[in-house]
Amino acid sequence: MEITQTKDSNLVAKLNKPVHDLHYSLYPSYFKEYNYKAIKEEFKKLIEKKQFVFLLVEDNQQAVGYAWIEMKEYPESAFKKSYKVVYVHQISILSTQRKKGYGTNLMNYIYKLAREQGIDRVELDYWLDNKTAKDFYEKQGFVKYREVVYKQI
Repeated sequence: MEITQTKDSNLVAKLNKPVHDLHYSLYPSYFKEYNYKAIKEEFKKLIEKKQFVFLLVEDNQQAVGYAWIEMKEYPESAFKKSYKVVYVHQISILSTQRKKGYGTNLMNYIYKLAREQGIDRVELDYWLDNKTAKDFYEKQGFVKYREVVYKQI
C-alpha cells in the first residue's frame, strides 16, 4: 500500500462517488445526486488551493481511496487562543476495499503529516446518520467536543 499526494481531480472525483452517494442516500434534501463532471470541476479548483491536500491510497498501483485534508489556522481573538489543526474534509475508500486497513493507514499518515507541521490536533465532522464513519472515528480515538444542531422552520 502506498499513500501519496495527488493533484488528479479526475481520479479524486471518481473516488468521491462512494462517499457522495452515501451522503445523498442519507440526506437527499441536502445533497445533490452524484455528477461526475461537476464534482471533477469542483475538485479541480480545490486541489489548486494551497491549504488543501489530497492524499491518494493505492494498493498494487490501483487507487482504493483518498482523503481531502486542510491545514487550518484559527487566529487569536478576544474570545479564543490561536491554534492550528489538520481538518479532515473527506475520506472515501471504495466499498469493495473497506475493512482492509486502508482507512486506518490513511489516518496514521494524516497524524504523521500533522506532527511534521507541528500540529497536535486533527479535527473532522461526519453526518449523524453515517454510523460507519462514527464507528471508525471512535475506534481512531476521536472524541466529541462540540455538537451542531438545527431546527427546520
